[in-house]
Amino acid sequence: MWANRKRRPSLGGVLHLWCLNLWSGRFEAGNKTQHFGGAVMTSDIRPQPGILDIALYEGGAATVAGKSNTIKLSSNENPFGPSDRAKEAFSRSVHQLHRYPSTDHAALREAIADMQHLAADRVICGVGSDEIIHFLCQAYAGPGDEVLFTEHGFLMYRISALAAGATPVEVAERERTTDVAALLAACTKRTKLVFIANPNNPTGTMISAAEVAELADGLPPQAILVLDGAYAEYVEGYDGGLSLIEVRDNVVMTRTFSKIYGLGGLRIGWGYGPKAIIDVLNRIRGPFNLSNTQLEAAEAAMRDHDYVTRCRLENARLRVWLAEALAEVGVPSDTSLANFVLARFANATEAEACDVYLRDQGLIVRRVSGYKLPHCLRITVGDESACRRVAHAVAQFKGKR
Repeated sequence: MWANRKRRPSLGGVLHLWCLNLWSGRFEAGNKTQHFGGAVMTSDIRPQPGILDIALYEGGAATVAGKSNTIKLSSNENPFGPSDRAKEAFSRSVHQLHRYPSTDHAALREAIADMQHLAADRVICGVGSDEIIHFLCQAYAGPGDEVLFTEHGFLMYRISALAAGATPVEVAERERTTDVAALLAACTKRTKLVFIANPNNPTGTMISAAEVAELADGLPPQAILVLDGAYAEYVEGYDGGLSLIEVRDNVVMTRTFSKIYGLGGLRIGWGYGPKAIIDVLNRIRGPFNLSNTQLEAAEAAMRDHDYVTRCRLENARLRVWLAEALAEVGVPSDTSLANFVLARFANATEAEACDVYLRDQGLIVRRVSGYKLPHCLRITVGDESACRRVAHAVAQFKGKR
């Protein structure tokens, strides 16, 4: 008799279900969902203004489906890798993996000061120069402020500006070269930061020290000029803007260990500027942002001056050879002062077709349409074998071989 009898819900159960339904209805009515680039968010939980305007940064490709013997020329890495001293320091660091690193980066800052002839207390170290760029935007730009950079400049300038809630302002270049007059004309009372890469990425072009000084002199009083020197070590006798920083209070430079030092996989960078600005940046830097492994490998790399010199000389030799080899088959480029060549094709269609052909040959280069250069391919200067192989492949594509 009891098995077939329907169980009646208790008064408490009825009230519980009624409350759940009421709450669910209120939640659905009061929280309209919105879609942002594939992400679903409620109207109550939203990021700061500008964040959703950021397009995700895409690094250079490292693999080609179905190809095993590939040559990567897409990320401007040093084909010779880090120095033996840096490798040895990396290996020794495994004995300290259980230890927290120093918070002041004193040993690395002293090495930078010794080798670059500058003041250690005006150096800040970060996770690549990207982090220093981010610190600058976070500390000095915000809603209502403007951050200037050139039209073919490093994509992280825009990303860091938006992350800080500031307005990114793109300024036209002159034949793929920084235009000082255009930058100064674009400045307003809201301009807080002006970024230029010198040499520039992805163009490889560079402006003179006199032009950089003209830019620094002409900025409004509230603005900071940031000289991105990621490729500075590839230019013989170039100090990255150090001489200008020493006589002005509105100039900062950023540098990296990812290029000529061959430590891209460890992500280490540094910045140098007026003590007051560096003090501000250190206040928002995480205390343990660099590991012992990063610090020790970077210190050893910085002190190995002979290795850096050899890499610079070999890069200069192969860069000239590669540019000339490409020009001979109808692919021109501007004079590059970095560790890559920006190869120019007739149009975007030809550049894309050449990229597809190179990938089929196991050669990975970088399309730069994201930098508003759809008709170009950026080709890292590899070792001699890689340079000859990519030059030969481009010649085959152009029907010259």
